[in-house]
Amino acid sequence: MSEIDILSFGETMAMLVAEQTGDLAAVEHFHKRIAGADSNVAIGLSRLGFNVAWLSRVGNDSLGRFVVETLVNEGLDCSHVDVDNQHPTGFQFKSRNDDGSDPQVEYFRCGSAASHLSPQSITPSLLNARHLHATGIPPALSASAREMSFELMTRMRNAGRSVSFDPNLRPSLWASEGEMICEINRLAALAHWVLPGLSEGRLLTGFDDPADIAAFYLDQGAEAVAIKLGPEGAYYRTHLDQGFVAGVPVTNVVDTVGAGDGFAVGMISALLEHQSFAEAVQRANWIGSRAVQSRGDMEGLPTRLELSVEFEAAFASRLAPTFEMHSPVGASLLAKRPA
Repeated sequence: MSEIDILSFGETMAMLVAEQTGDLAAVEHFHKRIAGADSNVAIGLSRLGFNVAWLSRVGNDSLGRFVVETLVNEGLDCSHVDVDNQHPTGFQFKSRNDDGSDPQVEYFRCGSAASHLSPQSITPSLLNARHLHATGIPPALSASAREMSFELMTRMRNAGRSVSFDPNLRPSLWASEGEMICEINRLAALAHWVLPGLSEGRLLTGFDDPADIAAFYLDQGAEAVAIKLGPEGAYYRTHLDQGFVAGVPVTNVVDTVGAGDGFAVGMISALLEHQSFAEAVQRANWIGSRAVQSRGDMEGLPTRLELSVEFEAAFASRLAPTFEMHSPVGASLLAKRPA
């Protein structure tokens, strides 16, 4: 058995988070954290007990040392993180919003060390991982990082490993919307499990209905698709089944950043534990709901003990997913259920 359960890759940035609300230009005090959708998922899976290898690059600077130290403290194997003497660690500023709205984020990542990831960053031992999780962010960083994304996903799928993919669209990083759509869909075709948000799926496929979006990716080679519907929950479809799993009610949304990463943590962890796709969506919804109740990108991701106690207590009596007949979303999807 491989010593690496999951391989994840991408850019972890340092993040300076405002300690007071208001425009970033007026904020005087910040605290330092890390940020990055790919590493958020890696951290979440590590907290659940998986051995996660992290492939990335950081600058030979204080922010790079801070990023690596933080990831190591979260249990990630960072032996495959290269230190770049020529290019800096990317960073961002993030506003503080106390009303549950999306925060203002300003990025400083152009030409960062992670944008210089390339196929040469791949070492043979990484290809022994049981599972690869990929997103659409690294291929947006640079041509070389895009080439590495294709290489990793192709080699892992050809080797019989499972591959998950979250589009995680970042339009501002692409030369054009058309290029983004083309390249992201090419990458999605290499994955077994595709995890878009509804707005992402609509943009990428041209279809409005979740059932049609899922069918698009199934036709491209995916084995299963889960589409995030925000507070409504999520829709899933495989070649044999489909379903709508209601969201978990949240009374106090603190920070929306990282909810999709929490969803991915739930999906991947449950599927690697051989749970059904429907059960995986239910766990994903719960972890996503937990993420928005904590300030920070990954602070709300649960440990294995928290998952065991809180999730299993909340859902012990209803592990099977259900169509919400009274919900417009559920009723619409149910009408399109395969015969």
